[in-house]
This record gives sequence, structure tokens and C-alpha cells, in this order.
Amino acid sequence: MKSVFTAALLCLVLGTTARAERYQVVTEEWAPYNYLENGQLTGMATEVVRAIMARTGDDFEIAVAPSMRAAHMLQTRPGTIMYSMFRTPDREPLYKWVGPIVEESIHPYQLADAPVPVNSLEQLMHAPRLTTRHDGLVPRVLESLGFTNLDKSAAESQQLYRMLLARRTELIIGDTDAGVSYYSRQLGIAPGTLRRVPVEVYRSSLYIAFSRDCDDALIDAWARVLEQLRRSGELGRIRRRYESPAER
Repeated sequence: MKSVFTAALLCLVLGTTARAERYQVVTEEWAPYNYLENGQLTGMATEVVRAIMARTGDDFEIAVAPSMRAAHMLQTRPGTIMYSMFRTPDREPLYKWVGPIVEESIHPYQLADAPVPVNSLEQLMHAPRLTTRHDGLVPRVLESLGFTNLDKSAAESQQLYRMLLARRTELIIGDTDAGVSYYSRQLGIAPGTLRRVPVEVYRSSLYIAFSRDCDDALIDAWARVLEQLRRSGELGRIRRRYESPAER
């Protein structure tokens, strides 16, 4: 009897280990959803993914990679899971999806004391310069809308705000409103310094994306747990902690 129990336990351990080795979770630095703080991975979506794995019993390694590399891993490496991703029509058939985690929108920002307040899409498209990051969903969306005034010189988000504050650009776009709040706190930007341009350039929901070879049973389990987190109110509590940092 003891040998049977030992063998069963060994099979369980080996099965769990094999499952963990098969799957790799990857994310990029994109505050406040997934980012490094004092060398530790944190963020709204990171907490959600960890809460899901704690309830499903999964213990998959989470790696942080630049946006393009993370997306390449999702496209080419079997058993890859990536968060957080906007679920766009062109991405829809490429992956399997669990979500949404949260719905967000992206607006341009300018300095509140800018001599010419921008209030329309037409003004935005004819502004001298609209600065964004050099790669990613936002510049692709803007280009598809016909923007020809893009300055894609920013390597990362903080550079956008520093350029705007130094008046090296008139307008910036790249983060959700929650992201703008996060970077304003990080950079010590006083309330009222930035003005949100009332033009919603993009709105979508953030999801967890799975490479097409991932088991449907795994995806169903993650989807069920995410819905449990939503219904219990835990998903809302996690989000509020990042909208109101004093609660963290």
C-alpha cells in the first residue's frame, strides 16, 4: 500500500513539473498593469495572473521581455502565455484568449498651459508633432488612422513625459489614463500639469493571450477562475489598489 501511495504521489509531482515546464508566461513592462518595481514584478494584471495560478495550482514561470520579443515568443514558442494584451481584430485568430481583465482607453496629453488647446481629431492630426513610442500598438493604430505627424522617437513611456515637460514636443500619446496617472506619480508631475485631450484614439479590453497549441482545459480553468475573481469582487479590489496607490 505504501509503495502504491508513493508511486501515485511521484506521478502527481512529475505531472505537475512537466506541466510547469511546458508553459511559459511572458509579459512586458507596461505600468500599471505589468512592471518591475525594486526588481520585483508587480502590477494590476500581474496580481490577477498570480491569483489565477494560485487557484488553479499552476506554477508557471513569468518572464519579463521587451514588447517585440515577448510578442515574438507568443507567436513562435509553443506553450506561451502573454499578458496584458489588447484583443484586436488582427490578433483575434492568432491566439486563444482569457478575459477581459479590464477595459481601458488611450488619449493624447498636452501641457495644461499649452497656448493652443487641442480638442478635436482634426486638430490632433494637423498638430506640428505627436510623440509616441517607437513601436507597439499605439503607433500602428495612429498610422492606420492616417496620422502623418508622428514622432516615434520615445524608447519608453517615461521619455514621453520628460519630452513634454521639457517642451520638446507639443503632444504625447502612449498610455492609458491609468498609465498616465502612474507615470505622473513616478516622475513627480504635479496635478493639473497635464491636460487630457478629449479625443479617444483607442478603446479596448486587456486580455491574457495563449499560443494556439495551449490546452483548452487550461484555458477553460483560467477563464473560470477569472470569472470567480470578478464575481467575488477581488478583481475590482485589485484594480482599485492601482488606481488608489495608498490602498496598496
